[in-house]
Amino acid sequence: MNQNQIGFTASKKIGNAVKRNYAKRRLRALFAEFSNNLTDGTYIFVAKKDILDIEYTKLHNELNRALKRVGALENVQKIST
Repeated sequence: MNQNQIGFTASKKIGNAVKRNYAKRRLRALFAEFSNNLTDGTYIFVAKKDILDIEYTKLHNELNRALKRVGALENVQKIST
């Protein structure tokens, strides 16, 4: 069982409350996909403005690459576009 602490944040630079909540929902959905393959730890996700426009598959693949780079993720397949 993973013991992860998770934080999601989106500043007002992202946009109004609707856009900030949308950005955080996207981050939460991504985290849910990766959560079973993550090492135990504390994860803080900070939304950037581009998150509102980027395709979900590209966002998934970028997060996959970032988590592998920091050593927090084991084998997860890329989503095909």
